[in-house]
Amino acid sequence: MSDPRFHALPDGQRLAYRFAAGSAPTWVFLPGYMSDMSGGKASAVFEQAVAQGQSCLLLDYSGCGQSSGDFADGSLSHWRDEVLALIDAVTSGPLVLIGSSMGGWLMLLIGVALGSRLAAMVGIAAAPDFSDWGYTAAQKAALAAGEAVLEDNPYGPEPTPTYPHFWADAQEQRQLGGIIAIDCPVRLLHGQGDTDVPWDTSLKLAEQLRSDDVQVTLVKAADHRMSRDQDIALLLRTLDDLPPVQPKA
Repeated sequence: MSDPRFHALPDGQRLAYRFAAGSAPTWVFLPGYMSDMSGGKASAVFEQAVAQGQSCLLLDYSGCGQSSGDFADGSLSHWRDEVLALIDAVTSGPLVLIGSSMGGWLMLLIGVALGSRLAAMVGIAAAPDFSDWGYTAAQKAALAAGEAVLEDNPYGPEPTPTYPHFWADAQEQRQLGGIIAIDCPVRLLHGQGDTDVPWDTSLKLAEQLRSDDVQVTLVKAADHRMSRDQDIALLLRTLDDLPPVQPKA
């Protein structure tokens, strides 16, 4: 892939991103918690977009990957606003949001904010509301008291931290308790071997989305990352099979 570019934000942070100009809609990949745009799924999406002449945007949230900032300062609402600012700066026209894990929660917040520009969404093991169902009562009490929580990280040697600021903000951004005002086509992919995000989370999300065009695909042997060759192939087929963008009246 091309070298990253950097977008300066008003607060002084610099967001790393890669953008391929092409035909609409623009595919926008939203990584998961502590992830970045160098992962296998994001890279495959970008490569397919370039090969097809499709517009595509990859990015690193502040405090992640090659962007500036401290991860401990991040939150869903902060990253939502960063992504919206970057989208406004480098894209035009309709957008397809692709959200992996936490990025699947973030795509809901961004999608609502985009309004008529939102053409479709694709969730990969989407994890909305994990601040609620993903922690024990003891961990929630510690976070509410201002203490960071460290958990074993199955994907690396360092523990995965959750900071009180992130958790408190996330609790204010929960989505599954009511109707989500999104009407575009939505495709949700989830592995039934996912030990991080229960696969019925995607079923609950499908119920809460206002759109009637929602499809859930369960992959029996796939884990949370859904990064096997066949899982990535499914993602790319899903993107190619999305309904064509309808012109706005």
